[in-house]
Amino acid sequence: QVQLVESGGGLVQAGGSLRLSCAASGRTFSSYTMAWFRQAPGRDREFVAAISWNGGSTYYADSVKGRFTISRDNAKNTVYLQMNSLKPEDTAVYYCAADRILKPHRMDYDYWGQGTRVTVSS
Repeated sequence: QVQLVESGGGLVQAGGSLRLSCAASGRTFSSYTMAWFRQAPGRDREFVAAISWNGGSTYYADSVKGRFTISRDNAKNTVYLQMNSLKPEDTAVYYCAADRILKPHRMDYDYWGQGTRVTVSS
């Protein structure tokens, strides 16, 4: 069982930056693929970024490539999402997810956090 708790969301102006964190419980964090998804008001949840168990592989949605960076610190059981050059269309609730299988663009992750809200004002 893995429990995930996101933090770091908030209100930021367009062009600004935020760093989201996701703290995971459990001793096997380093064996999990970690990912970030987001859900904007009135829209379906969508993939944002994913990272393999050792950080050696990363994957991004086209809409965030070059602006967002996913990373992890297995010693701290934490995954991060650094978001730069934020746009109003990045406004959403951001969710952290974990799975033992590397499936970066799929939605069927085993474990999910409760989400953290990001609002980007124009």
